[in-house]
Amino acid sequence: QVQLAESGGGLVQAGGSLRLSCSASRRTSNRDGMAWFRQAPGKERDFVAAISWSGSTNYADSVKGRFTISRDVAKNLVYLQMNSLKAEDTAVYYCAYTQRWTYSGANRSNYNYWGQGTQVTVSS
Repeated sequence: QVQLAESGGGLVQAGGSLRLSCSASRRTSNRDGMAWFRQAPGKERDFVAAISWSGSTNYADSVKGRFTISRDVAKNLVYLQMNSLKAEDTAVYYCAYTQRWTYSGANRSNYNYWGQGTQVTVSS
């Protein structure tokens, strides 16, 4: 079992920045991956960014150039630096963990464990 705990959400004005953090209780594989997904009210949970055990990254087109995912493997931490935030970035952001990294890391069904989510609200 892996427990994930997100932090760093909040209210920010459009154009501002936030940094989300996710702490994982343990790793269950040496070829794992971690990711961020987000879900706005009434919408599906969408892929945002992912990072593999080796540092490979992938981003949704909507956040490329604005968001950066990073990982401290030794400390089981993953971060999401969000810059130039827009009102459409408003959502609950979820951290996810997979013990088996596959191709892009964007497939939601590949993730075994999820955090409780942290709210990000961007005011325009």
